[in-house]
Amino acid sequence: MIKAIFFDIDGTLLSHQSKTVPPSAKSAICQLKDKGIKLFTATGRHMNEIRKLPAGSLPFDGYVTLNGQICLDADRTILHDTPISAEDTVRMSSIFAKKEIPILMIESDRMYINFINPAVRAAQKAISTPLPAIGTYTGNKVYQFIVFGEEKPVHDLTRQLSCCKMSQWNPHAFDIIPQKGGKIAGIRHILEHFGIQPQETMAFGDGDNDMEMLRHAGIGVAMGNANDKVKRHADYVTSHIDQDGIMRALEYYGIL
Repeated sequence: MIKAIFFDIDGTLLSHQSKTVPPSAKSAICQLKDKGIKLFTATGRHMNEIRKLPAGSLPFDGYVTLNGQICLDADRTILHDTPISAEDTVRMSSIFAKKEIPILMIESDRMYINFINPAVRAAQKAISTPLPAIGTYTGNKVYQFIVFGEEKPVHDLTRQLSCCKMSQWNPHAFDIIPQKGGKIAGIRHILEHFGIQPQETMAFGDGDNDMEMLRHAGIGVAMGNANDKVKRHADYVTSHIDQDGIMRALEYYGIL
């Protein structure tokens, strides 16, 4: 029996064609809630971003944010957090200060970038999000870096960090998080908190940072708009987000 479902946001719940959550997905969320199934986000987004998105008003029981680095309950109280190591944060803050490559620094309560170039503009436009504010690192804990540019320079940069890994969410943008982090790490903390077993879960996603989550869920569903690499990690491939993908998968498995 499925007791909890985890949803990626961009490209899974939030369509960047219509700039909204498809009506069928909203209906599915309400029906699942009525059945007593726990509902969670599992996203690379910061809570400050989620609040401003159409998906932010949905009745979630908790949030796995920043690719698992900060987990919150329905009241948005932090249940678990995993910051980047102090050593890697110092190294990245030095690179950040040089302004040779755009780097977005993400703390528990703020996000800021060193400078903006066309790669930043293209990536932010693709996820219907305003350009980040330009800021300065002041010594706080950092939970995620987003680096904008080509894959090789970002890969080379990541190799300079002792305890981090990267994943790509846009041709121009890459998340860098702790080596032991990831959505599945955050999901484990949520499941422990709510007393739910992994085999009692379902997960929906479409991006590279969803692959581990799809593999480890009781049922992993890739959206039809996901790339082939992501689809290979899923138990089931549903239709496109704008073709009622979430509802169709839930109906296929007899959950709705």
